[in-house]
Amino acid sequence: MLHTRFIAATCVVLTWLLLCLWAWQRARRQHAQHALALQALSAPAPEDAVLVAYASQTGYAESLAMQTAESLRAGGLTVRVASLDQLDLQRLAAYRRMLFVVSTYGEGDPPDAAAAFAGQMQQTPQGAELAGAQYAVLALGDSEYAQFCGFGHRLNDWLHAQGATPLFDLVEVDNDDAAALRHWQHHLGLLAGRSDLPDWEAPVYDTWRLAGRTLLNPGSQGGPCYLLTLSPPPESTAAWQAGDIAEIGPRREHGGALEAHREYSIASLPADGAIQLLVRQMQGADGALGLGSGWLTHIAQTGDEIALRVRTNRNFHPPADDRPLILIGNGTGLAGLRALIKARRAAGHRRNWLIFGERNAACDGFCRDEIDAWRQDGTLERVDAVFSRDQPERRYVQHCLRDQADAVRAWVDAGAAVYVCGSLQGMAGGVDAALQDILGADRLQALQHAGRYRRDVY
Repeated sequence: MLHTRFIAATCVVLTWLLLCLWAWQRARRQHAQHALALQALSAPAPEDAVLVAYASQTGYAESLAMQTAESLRAGGLTVRVASLDQLDLQRLAAYRRMLFVVSTYGEGDPPDAAAAFAGQMQQTPQGAELAGAQYAVLALGDSEYAQFCGFGHRLNDWLHAQGATPLFDLVEVDNDDAAALRHWQHHLGLLAGRSDLPDWEAPVYDTWRLAGRTLLNPGSQGGPCYLLTLSPPPESTAAWQAGDIAEIGPRREHGGALEAHREYSIASLPADGAIQLLVRQMQGADGALGLGSGWLTHIAQTGDEIALRVRTNRNFHPPADDRPLILIGNGTGLAGLRALIKARRAAGHRRNWLIFGERNAACDGFCRDEIDAWRQDGTLERVDAVFSRDQPERRYVQHCLRDQADAVRAWVDAGAAVYVCGSLQGMAGGVDAALQDILGADRLQALQHAGRYRRDVY
């Protein structure tokens, strides 16, 4: 009996010693990795390097940061990865592009490892130390907490206050939401210039069918733009709201394998009986059609199956009340605005102002008859169309905003919300700069925090 107890006690001690050895070796490896990372961060950053920084409580944000870095490297970009506790404002200022993957702990708190950085944020006054830099934030959180993704939002605001501009809008992830992570990956593909980056987790699609395809801009100087109508599966209970996104699984040929998903703003409501999209046919430098647009506008034919999944996009849902709405967009960004206008019309909310831009009035008046009808019946109180190529100097929607600055201020003073949909490059930044000049940077940020400035840009 005594011998058995001795053996058992020896096993317990050996197990404890092995665990101590494992923990010591793990800590030693982590310390070495931390030292190497600091050494790399202290070295001059290549001009084109992208910084991927993370703040992790359980290791999940770190894992996503590593996947983010691998996706960017697959696109040929130079990437450095660091924990927020290894960074300060001086080190951040060495990078022109930065991506942050951060979790929120408890009621809006930073992860323990990021507490020191959060303290630096509080102590750093507003300035221009990051002027010229671009950033994006993937915020992880749990919507059951009142301060959902609170640390991610504070970091986003702080980066903006230091003069940096967003590469794209903050992406919220509620409890590992796979759809939100696919949206982040969509932006990574655009940043890396790769349309074929594999999905980290492929969406589960429903089978829709291409019911119709209409060319909207024959003779245009731009690429062909089509209105696509996709009919749901039989007995489908598919539901979506204005502002939601269609994730499409494209194919390179009929019967080919599904490729990485593409995202398109939905231009219709469930009451229309179908999902409609506005898709511009894109071509690469070699003349090859873009993967998603090539599938939808050329390869797929009427009646063909289309792999589709609806992704909820809460940030771009219309307001529930009848506050005024300023809707701003260009090109195929009209898709998201069209759904919002339809929703407002159905709800009887009629104080809507559409500001839309394209190339030529003669060819690019997308959905012109529909918009004219909405103006006639009062759904649209005001419409301003801007066609950039119809005069010697280029004019875009941001120029219209500046011309109508007094009206913009009056609508915002009356409680209006501002919704922007369309191209991230050029239009979104130009609109943001114009709104800052018209309303002031602090007021525009206050509108954003109040949910009165929303964007669906790509």
